[in-house]
Parts: sequence; structure tokens; C-alpha cells
Amino acid sequence: MRHIAYIGNLARLAVELANGDPPSGLRREFHAQHRVREPAEPGDLLPALRAAVAAVADRGPADAVNRLLERFPPDVHIAEHDGGGPHLHFARDGEDGLAWLGRSCAAALAHVHCGDPDVAIGRCRADGCARFYVDDSRNRSRRFCSNACASRTSVAAHRARRRAAATGGG
Repeated sequence: MRHIAYIGNLARLAVELANGDPPSGLRREFHAQHRVREPAEPGDLLPALRAAVAAVADRGPADAVNRLLERFPPDVHIAEHDGGGPHLHFARDGEDGLAWLGRSCAAALAHVHCGDPDVAIGRCRADGCARFYVDDSRNRSRRFCSNACASRTSVAAHRARRRAAATGGG
């Protein structure tokens, strides 16, 4: 794992959890690298995490992120492992999985909410999709959670234009 992308990777982890996705390779790598056991049941972390991710994605008030930080205060410290050089961690290796997830995700979401220059979180703009995504594109212009949602939206817009042209409405 690249340490320079730590905030972005933790933001991806938070989005993955908020979307209810099954564990990804990134999530498994985080747990293995930090000697943290995946919680069997994330319990009431998920509603708080979803609210915080939504606040960041919608660029809303920081209340939900602050509540997550209050409940899972980061344990900020400098770590040096895997020859990657010193870097910040937000939770201790080997601690309880739920606490580790809460601390790490809360800190990353706070960074992103405050305008981390390398990453943004958004909400898919496709009709009927409520998924979140991490936008690390050069100009932060991503609008969809996946190519499937982008394509479905483009096809629907194209068909609407064709219908309008066929009926003389455009």
C-alpha cells in the first residue's frame, strides 16, 4: 500500500463500508497490514459512517463527521513500517476491529471534508443509484460510481433526445 495514498485509501474503505460492499482486496490488505480483525458485525458504526460519508459527498455540514470523530477519536501517531518512511496513522495496529475502522475512517473523512487536495467523495448522479464513490481524478470531475451508471445515463439521455427530435420537441 502506498503511504502517500493513505487518506484516499481510507476514504475508499469508508465508501466501501457505507455502500455495503463485500470486503475488497484493499480492505483485506488494510486489516492484514495493521493486524486488525474484520468485525463480524459493524453494528451501529454503519449508520454513523453512512451519515458522515453522505455529509462529505454532499458537501454538507460537518456535524455527522464530528459525531463520528467524537465517538471514534483518532489516535494519531507516526508509524514506520515496510520501509515506507514515517507517516501518520489514526489508530493503533492490532486494536479492536470496530474501533480501528471507526478511528481510521473518521479521520480520513475529516481530512476529505476539509478539502484534502488529493481526493474527494461524491454521490452517483445516475437516476436510481445512491452509491458513493471516491474521486481522485485530476480535476475532480467524476459524476458516477461506475462506468455502468455513466453509460446507462448517457444512453437514457441519447434516447430522450431522439424521442424529442422524432416528436418535433427539440
